[in-house]
Amino acid sequence: MFKNYLKISWRNLQKNKIFSFINILGLAIGLTCCILIALYIFHETSYDSYHKNIKQLYQLGTTFVKDGKINHLPNTPAPMGAAMKQEFPEIAETARLLALFAEDKTILQYKPQNAETRSFYETKGYVADSTFFRLFDYNFIEGNPINCLDASNTIVLSEEIAKKLFGNESAINKVIQVSSNTNGDTTFTVTGVFRPLAKPTQVDARFFLSVKGGDMERFIAGQTDMVSNNMFNTFFLLKPGTDAKKLEAKFPAFVDKYMATGLKSAGFFKKQFLMAVKDLHLHTGLKSDMGEVGSRKSLYVLGSIALFTLLLACINFMNLSTARSSKRSTEVGIRKVLGAEKKSLVKQFIGESLLMSLLGLIIAMALAAISLKGFSYISGTELSMNWSTQWPLFLGFVAIAIVTGIIAGSYPAFYLSSFRPVRVLKGRFTNSLSAVALRKGLVVFQFIIGAVLIIAAVVIGKQMRYMTTKDLGFAKDQQIIIPMRSNEAKEIYTALKNEVRKSPMVTQVGASLYYPGILNPRDMNVRREGKTADDSKNIPNNVIDETFLQTLEVKPVAGRLFSQEFPGDTANAFIINMEAVRELGYKSPEEAVGSKLYLDYRGNTYDFLVVGVVNDFHFQDLKVPIRPYGFFRNSEPYYNYLVVHAKPGNISSLLTTIGNSWRRLNPNEPFEYSFLDDDFQKNYQAENKLLAMVDSFTIIAILICCLGLFGLAAFSAEQRVKEIGIRKVLGASITNIVGLLSKEFLKLVFVALLVASPIAWWVMNKWLQDFAYRTDISWWVFVFTAFAALFIALLTVSFLALKAAITNPVNNLRTE
Repeated sequence: MFKNYLKISWRNLQKNKIFSFINILGLAIGLTCCILIALYIFHETSYDSYHKNIKQLYQLGTTFVKDGKINHLPNTPAPMGAAMKQEFPEIAETARLLALFAEDKTILQYKPQNAETRSFYETKGYVADSTFFRLFDYNFIEGNPINCLDASNTIVLSEEIAKKLFGNESAINKVIQVSSNTNGDTTFTVTGVFRPLAKPTQVDARFFLSVKGGDMERFIAGQTDMVSNNMFNTFFLLKPGTDAKKLEAKFPAFVDKYMATGLKSAGFFKKQFLMAVKDLHLHTGLKSDMGEVGSRKSLYVLGSIALFTLLLACINFMNLSTARSSKRSTEVGIRKVLGAEKKSLVKQFIGESLLMSLLGLIIAMALAAISLKGFSYISGTELSMNWSTQWPLFLGFVAIAIVTGIIAGSYPAFYLSSFRPVRVLKGRFTNSLSAVALRKGLVVFQFIIGAVLIIAAVVIGKQMRYMTTKDLGFAKDQQIIIPMRSNEAKEIYTALKNEVRKSPMVTQVGASLYYPGILNPRDMNVRREGKTADDSKNIPNNVIDETFLQTLEVKPVAGRLFSQEFPGDTANAFIINMEAVRELGYKSPEEAVGSKLYLDYRGNTYDFLVVGVVNDFHFQDLKVPIRPYGFFRNSEPYYNYLVVHAKPGNISSLLTTIGNSWRRLNPNEPFEYSFLDDDFQKNYQAENKLLAMVDSFTIIAILICCLGLFGLAAFSAEQRVKEIGIRKVLGASITNIVGLLSKEFLKLVFVALLVASPIAWWVMNKWLQDFAYRTDISWWVFVFTAFAALFIALLTVSFLALKAAITNPVNNLRTE
């Protein structure tokens, strides 16, 4: 019996090639989207799941409370982990991890005997406790993970970095120079090499430095309190059976015991909390300095797109199957007369649907494999299809295909099997009103999904363009950023600056510890004269040279900028922005100039003289509001970055000139540079990825809608062939015929647009709330979507309508 069903199904597929092709292709495209998005979601939800201690691994976080404002951070002060381990027996082991936060790249140098120095800029470096590799699992190919960071000045490298520095030689006991803004300029001995696992982890590291050795050791030794300098990622390995919530409930008493006095003096309050390491990537909602965190909202969006795309394919199948019911009514009637039962007919039709669905799955697997590399590029994630490790996922795909086949085929199966043989064999079969209404409803539903996706893609693109083109309050274009990592690089600052300024292609040159768009970890709590610590305000700040603000074309509102005419500025002069003026309670920028601000720190009070006020500008990305900000002038020429404002023109020639100067002054280090506007846009990588994925799947969803509309239009033209012939004989023009056949579908699309517009507005308005500075959802977005959807529908239908309109009516009016 099964073999007979299979034969019939295969013959029907061959007999109706166009409709079979549309159905199978639609299902294949829908399943391809599901497979790709499922692989992405699987990747995003499996971060750090491979660690053997993952169920007991937690990170300690901090909640800051001041002036009714609550701020959650994943970081803590250096002494807190050890103190908590001593206080709470539930903690079996602790480890600190510090990202090299003061730099975007670190320079590593190796000097072989009788050979040139090998220098490379590397990213994703960390300072780690010796216990780190006892908590987290890494695949070591050289060295012992248990004790590799026990000794002072030791380093663990990734296999890729080790090969770049040492070639095929063993890396163990090789000595390299590490120049870091965070940890200083120090030599380290290689004690381990690891091969990164092809599994996602939030600790996205390429090398680890020991805590012992470098500037961090001295910094930690000087930090005796647990109030300030919250910059370390502190991890706990809890003993088996420990309830993390019960342990967390003991933390308020710990804060009162060790920090109450210091917090009162600092003018704010702290709470500590635990986060499961397996939840760091998706579920904490906290920005991490260890690696880019994921977005559950984005996964919900993509998951919904996958579901709706597959649903569109199912709708196509049901629509085309029920629309073609008259073609198969005679077959059903004859089989019923010959004794076929309804359940056997249902089995046959669902079997046909399953056959097409499984064929679609085979095609989808091939399409997914072909497009996986491109989708990985769009999503910014290295995805793979591996049967050995992802077999549950592939079984899920098969299950989805089977369920899809059953769902897509169920209504047509029960609808077709319900035909009365007497009526259909007498030629009295017509599509029922309910079937026609259902088909129209499904077409409307399809285009609702398509219209929502189009609006979403347009709004996301509009927001990204807004963030790209918005005036940030400083000159971001033509700004060349040159990192200065080593002591040698910092020492050539003055000479390099003077040489670069001589170029006629340069407007101005400045230097700073940080520049707009990158992490700036410096801040301090300052108060006005006569105020207490409780009235202090947190002011992020930067250390700059006398021409940095001029290089960025930041203008003073009151007072002045730093300049060589005021050498005393290096003592205690301070420049603040307008937001700081408002936050500190000044009535005007003029009132702020000449006043003093005070910093209370570890029992001492320091004062600063406000010499200037500048307009607000975006030192951070547009997802956060502008904060109070301040600038100091460095007392020594010691900076992390040189910023060169180039004139419009041949920048490549200028870069060659700067590179030659660099190599002459500092021959042992490679010349590196970036552009400020590009660096600033890196803050929107997650949004750009989402836009690329939504755009791609919107196009696919529209394609599926068009496939279904094409099939229905073909059926409609076929059903109305005699009507078209009669109309043409009576004088109807081709334009009249095309309009008649197109109008029915365009009405459905218009109804879909009316329903989709408020839904899309609500969804995208919620998405835009994540941005402190955002575009509006303009009326033209909906007009554009309406024209796009109607044009796509018209283009899809008009070809078939035109073909039917130009057919000779004599052929159409002949009886069968």
